[in-house]
Amino acid sequence: MKELTSDGIPVQVSCRVLKLSRQPYYRWLRNPVTERDLTQAYRANALHDAHLEDPEFGYRFLADEAKTLGEVMCDRTAWRLCRDQQWWSAFGKKKARGKRRKPGPPVHDDLVQREFVAATPNELWLSDITEHWTSEGKLYLCAVKDVWSNRIVGYSIDAHMTSALAVTALNNAVLRRGDVRGCVLHTDRGSQFRSRKLQRAFTVHGMAGSMGRVGAAGDNAAMESFFSLLQKNVLNRKTWGTRDELRLAIVTWIERTYHRRRRQARLGRLTPIEYETIMNKQVALAA
Repeated sequence: MKELTSDGIPVQVSCRVLKLSRQPYYRWLRNPVTERDLTQAYRANALHDAHLEDPEFGYRFLADEAKTLGEVMCDRTAWRLCRDQQWWSAFGKKKARGKRRKPGPPVHDDLVQREFVAATPNELWLSDITEHWTSEGKLYLCAVKDVWSNRIVGYSIDAHMTSALAVTALNNAVLRRGDVRGCVLHTDRGSQFRSRKLQRAFTVHGMAGSMGRVGAAGDNAAMESFFSLLQKNVLNRKTWGTRDELRLAIVTWIERTYHRRRRQARLGRLTPIEYETIMNKQVALAA
């Protein structure tokens, strides 16, 4: 409109040809950018920076990241801005699982009964195994999660799914946590978790085992939710050429993103590391 006016065309004529009203044009001329538009622009910039750094984050986590940059907004506002700009989480689709061999009989009772709650650290751990293809063949991950803080306290990655995979993951968790006597480890009925090697490890560490039912995914749903995130954020993001490449991506996502950047609603919008740091300080002060 300004260019037309500078060429000698009256504003009234330009507005009539362009089917615009003069009053809104003059209001905009007095105040081209409103305070609301400026605020939304700053918020959008913060969300965009967070999205570029971690494309797998959804709008809730982007809102948390924007808050750390000084741009506070509710989740609904973050969702609207992300929707308008088409900033979606880079999630892959779930792949259908193939048929598996029938699990054997349980060696432990179900001590959890789908009550995935823990009042203290090292009270209840969950474990499971996932697999993914690379150009060199399959890579297997066994992870152990502490229900208290949702932290992955131990894991093991190998090209073979043997009992040693589960034993190594458990031993790594014990090395990180220290004294875990009385802790319950809940798993499915996979042969790796029913192995004699793992039962001996339970005895050495003073732990108790627990197993869910056959074909009941909800019996270990809290662990399945972690693997679902891993599947979407890492495994299905691309085609992996080597096992070492995928191994590095898994470790980086667990230690950098999941532990230290991914805030969780159940933890009061804290990351697992933040939650453990705060709660351990409170316990120390209470003592």
